[in-house]
Amino acid sequence: MHRTQHHTVSRALAAGALSLAVLSAGTAGAFAAPPKPSPTPTMTSPKPGMASPKPGNASPKPGMTSPKPGHASPKPTPPMSGMGSITARASKASVMTGEPVTFTGRTSGLKVGSPLVLQHEVRGKWVPLKANAKVKNGSSYALTTSFRTKGTEHVRVAAVGKKVYSPTVTVDVT
Repeated sequence: MHRTQHHTVSRALAAGALSLAVLSAGTAGAFAAPPKPSPTPTMTSPKPGMASPKPGNASPKPGMTSPKPGHASPKPTPPMSGMGSITARASKASVMTGEPVTFTGRTSGLKVGSPLVLQHEVRGKWVPLKANAKVKNGSSYALTTSFRTKGTEHVRVAAVGKKVYSPTVTVDVT
């Protein structure tokens, strides 16, 4: 009987010590936290009557991602208007001229059946290619095209009639 009481007391002391350790770690973490929350909110569009944000205070642009071929390049794309988003990935990072490449991805904020078009950059302007698709159930899509000229192609997927674009994808054509 004495042994059972001793065991119960030991367990109670251990539980108390553990509770104290958890509480003190939480308190220390609260005091060590930075004074302002991270991430900080950014102003996307000024309200009427308010001054616009200063140029030096601009937040990072959407579409800034890794420079790997077949993935989004570090080139910024126009900011999205909050209407939705599109992801894009090339089936191959490097192709021969005339070889088909399929671009796949998912959309968010676009209705099933919304039309999409593949665009490529020509002298700084986005020009539509003859590759069209519609958003499928599950918000996915697939576009297939082939390139006739050698070089590096910068492409993106755009929602027709909306200012919603995927990040730029780079494909090397040899």
